[in-house]
Amino acid sequence: MTKLQQLHSELGQSPWLDNIRREWLLDGTLQSWIDRGVRGVTSNPTIFQKAMSQGTAYDEQFTELLRAGHSVPEAYWTMVVSDVEDTLELFRPVHRESGGEDGFVSLELAPEQARDTTASIEAAHDFHTRIAEPNLYVKIPATAEGIPAVQAMVAEGRNINITLIFSLERYAGVMEAYLAGLEAYDGDLAPVRSVASFFVSRVDTEVDRRLEAIGTDEALALRGKAAVAQAKLAYRDFRRTFAGPRWEALVARGANLQRPLWASTSTKNPAYSPTLYVDTLIGPDTVNTMPEATLDAFEERGTLARAVDAGVDAAEATWQALSEVGVDLEDVGRTLEDEGVAAFAKSYDELIGVLEGKAAELRSR
Repeated sequence: MTKLQQLHSELGQSPWLDNIRREWLLDGTLQSWIDRGVRGVTSNPTIFQKAMSQGTAYDEQFTELLRAGHSVPEAYWTMVVSDVEDTLELFRPVHRESGGEDGFVSLELAPEQARDTTASIEAAHDFHTRIAEPNLYVKIPATAEGIPAVQAMVAEGRNINITLIFSLERYAGVMEAYLAGLEAYDGDLAPVRSVASFFVSRVDTEVDRRLEAIGTDEALALRGKAAVAQAKLAYRDFRRTFAGPRWEALVARGANLQRPLWASTSTKNPAYSPTLYVDTLIGPDTVNTMPEATLDAFEERGTLARAVDAGVDAAEATWQALSEVGVDLEDVGRTLEDEGVAAFAKSYDELIGVLEGKAAELRSR
């Protein structure tokens, strides 16, 4: 049994792969990840930007789409949907064998819809109609405008991955949207699934930058501690929210937990362990989606031990200490959300530019 398989079977956490590449679908790499213990896949505009900008795997389909009269953005989404559909097929056995808990593939809305509730609802509808598969997650960002879209989709029994969560306050809104959506849905709750993607490493990147700007010994001593502390508090809030009479009434109707999904778990600071955001956040009813380098690092040197609900009092003390030294934690959450939305928009725009250039070359031949 691999360490990734043990992570799930012994400790209740599902390791997912945070990447899709067409080459991996063609050469068996993605199937090998499944064989090693990967139980789902996440994607975002940055991932597709990297995949489509490199190599020639998409050239044949792109050329055919252009010749058929599709615009470059239309061709892009057709290629994305094609990759997602092929990946969904690969993960169908995992979905079936897990009773519908894992085996999901996540597809994110277009970045320009992150601040538009109506457009998000329409786009989520379109994806769920276009890819009518039980193991599809449509990703909706946890912006103020995205939260109502999440609730509306769950109220229709849709499977939703809520992404770009950077703060405890926003996470509370995400959980409430899921609960309210389940309460409004008049169908069988058993097939309805959701994960809440809480971003981790970027919190340390931003908070460490602010701590270094403050520069006191007390501030500098807190570097590298914010992200894990907040994630542990998020897990505590998850356990508190999915308990009690309100939740039990939904469980009686077949409701499933909205599992926390730890995202952005590759280490950005080389001074930190490459498995920092995996080792410290292991626990039942969670997902950790990792790029391939982090999956490899965990397999090689990761620690298999329940950790996410250990040291919660210390995490709360760390969170309080950050405020006391002058870090505005609410502003950190807002800043990271804005940067996350902007980063995905930039990746999407850059990729469309690359594809426009390819299209111009093809037309000139």
